[in-house]
Amino acid sequence: MIQHFSYKPLFENSQIPGWSISFFYEQKRYSAEYYKDGSIEFTGLCPSDAQKTTIEKMIHELMLFHVYE
Repeated sequence: MIQHFSYKPLFENSQIPGWSISFFYEQKRYSAEYYKDGSIEFTGLCPSDAQKTTIEKMIHELMLFHVYE
């Protein structure tokens, strides 16, 4: 489960979509950039391939709830 999820716009102009996100998963802090097309680019620590699919699914759900509601 993702904990302490936060996001902020990548650009000052809020009309340009893109967000910087950070969160904790299994007691490790991750940060990434989330783009309009739904792609996620991890910066810093990258999850294993086994975790990546699960994490990306949770991120999409959180972004739908917080940004695209």
